[in-house]
Amino acid sequence: MKYPPEQATVFIDAAQKIIQSDAGPDVKLRELWKSLITLHSMALNYMLKCLTGGRVLSGPFKGMALLSEGIEQHSGAVLLGCYEKELHNAIERIIAEPYQQILNIGCSFGYYSVGLAMRMPTTAINAYDIDPAAREKCKAAAALNGVGDRIKISGEFRGEDFAAYTIKKTLALVDIEGAEMHLLDPARYPALRKMDLIVELHDCYDPSISKTILERFSPSHDIEFIQNKTSMFPFEDYLDPSVKIDPFDNLLLTSELREGPTPWAVMRTKSI
Repeated sequence: MKYPPEQATVFIDAAQKIIQSDAGPDVKLRELWKSLITLHSMALNYMLKCLTGGRVLSGPFKGMALLSEGIEQHSGAVLLGCYEKELHNAIERIIAEPYQQILNIGCSFGYYSVGLAMRMPTTAINAYDIDPAAREKCKAAAALNGVGDRIKISGEFRGEDFAAYTIKKTLALVDIEGAEMHLLDPARYPALRKMDLIVELHDCYDPSISKTILERFSPSHDIEFIQNKTSMFPFEDYLDPSVKIDPFDNLLLTSELREGPTPWAVMRTKSI
């Protein structure tokens, strides 16, 4: 891509600071690569925001407006609509089901809470996050998309809280950076046996998480285990033909910057 002069100056200044440091050549090279890739990704994401008008381009939540300050990481994948593409079929099945309430535990900036509120207008959305900044971003995103009155945003979700959601048909969407090992225990919290779940399993932090969670829920749930995959976004299907994105930039825009394996478990209560 072609950089404007002011942006090129930022790139050159960053590189010179690293080159002129006292670090060893191997450290300099690593930091130089990391810094330039970060700056290049920022430039690509800014370009993408201009091309999309700040709205999700494809996927289950196509058309959702995004706050520029709301998504620091994986903003390219979110804007393109290919974020966690492996879950798209499961998300569409959720939308087609008559769920009366959704628990989004670890709601972050509100991608799923807001998107599902837009697609499921009769479903109660309950968003939880321990981070006050994340809750504010979720609240702002909900307001921006006209669903602020349909999402209840709260702080920490405790295992004991599952019991309050057993009367109505419920799905829990959980992404809590490894804490699922402690929260998702049907032996301690039997209410979990009565609801469907989609859980991001952070094996990157503890390789035993997937095995443990699947063993806990296999007696009560039918489980689909979904591995992470990489894919290229078909820009030619969505943008003007004059917009050319080379393969390397495609990879950077779609990268979700995962630290390692983070598969998902899609778990549906077994029919009795």
